[in-house]
Amino acid sequence: MTTRDDYFEQVYAFKDKQVIKVLTGLRRCGKSFLMDQIVEKLLADGIPQNQIIHYHLDEIENDPFLDYKVLYENIKSKLSADKMTYIFLDEVQLCKNFQKAVDSLFNKKNTDIYITGSNSDLLSGELATLLSGRYVTIDMQPFSFKEYLHERGEQGLETVDLEQCYLDYVRYGSLPFTVQLKNDERNINQYLNGVFSTILLKDISDRHQISDLSGLQSVIRFMFANTANICTSKKISDTLTSGGRKISQPTVENYMHYLEECFMVYKVQRYDIKGKEYLKTLCKYYIADTGLRNMLLGYRNIDTGHILETLVFLELKRRKYEIYTGKVGDMEIDFVAKTQSSLFYVQVAESVKDSQTLERELKPFTKIKDSYPCVLITMDKTVNEDFNGVRHINAIDFFCGKEM
Repeated sequence: MTTRDDYFEQVYAFKDKQVIKVLTGLRRCGKSFLMDQIVEKLLADGIPQNQIIHYHLDEIENDPFLDYKVLYENIKSKLSADKMTYIFLDEVQLCKNFQKAVDSLFNKKNTDIYITGSNSDLLSGELATLLSGRYVTIDMQPFSFKEYLHERGEQGLETVDLEQCYLDYVRYGSLPFTVQLKNDERNINQYLNGVFSTILLKDISDRHQISDLSGLQSVIRFMFANTANICTSKKISDTLTSGGRKISQPTVENYMHYLEECFMVYKVQRYDIKGKEYLKTLCKYYIADTGLRNMLLGYRNIDTGHILETLVFLELKRRKYEIYTGKVGDMEIDFVAKTQSSLFYVQVAESVKDSQTLERELKPFTKIKDSYPCVLITMDKTVNEDFNGVRHINAIDFFCGKEM
């Protein structure tokens, strides 16, 4: 499978440093494969096998290690007193109180620890309690479009027609294994259904003791159907209740948080550009993978604008931007994308060939009084490079790596 070079370099830069490397992200996004890559690199660099301890805690043979005391004692017995031992624990959240074992191992001499998990609260909240300031988190996502194209080539699929590749990317999603199934829709949906069921049962239901799975699925379906839209717990509760499924607003709020925890959706807060303040209300939510959405809701060639906006959000996130939705007066900007050294205002539209659509998309930019760059991203093949200072970028070019 395609090497995840960006993520590999991020993690490997901390090799032998006194911090725990924490890889987080949606199930099956490639965390385990990345960990395998790191192990292979260590072996290639001459590190002996007996200095590497690697447990996949979601495999049956490792069930004994789901007891943190057993896990700790087993690893402690294999440590070398005078040589570095590299410890890899995959899906560590499956081990109850894992943080106690990790903390104790971290305090031993000559240990270099790498862990992965599919739950953000578990790996930030509970781990941070014991290890504040002693770990780094690398958030992984499924394939970018650029990685997807490369993997298609590796799998012997045609990659010349970028537009068709984009449609396939939208339809089947970007979880790495789906590309290896070579557009076999039946097998892809079967695989994605398995991923979804695992997240639903193991990462949400079992962890939070949820008995009303149908209610949880109804909330998931609503949020998947409304990607790139403003979602509130009240709106979801009212909509589901009016449709005959009564579910309280606090319950919906909990379910929404659980979906964020396991990286199925991302919550994006609003930023008042004029007032220079962050707003806590009317947040937008973006799904992590369009393939999971299509598997659950059925593929529909609608909401293509919202899907495009979702993919732009995910690409901005991969590029390490801090992302908000912007409010300028009574108008909205799709994204305020920030780094420590830059800021961009971004609008996303499927097409601006219609003059009224172009005017609508550009108008919010005219309300902004600072001098930060404004960018319009569309699927239009022939783009004007500039609209009165607003840079116009083709979306596929953007997904292939073009900078803003």
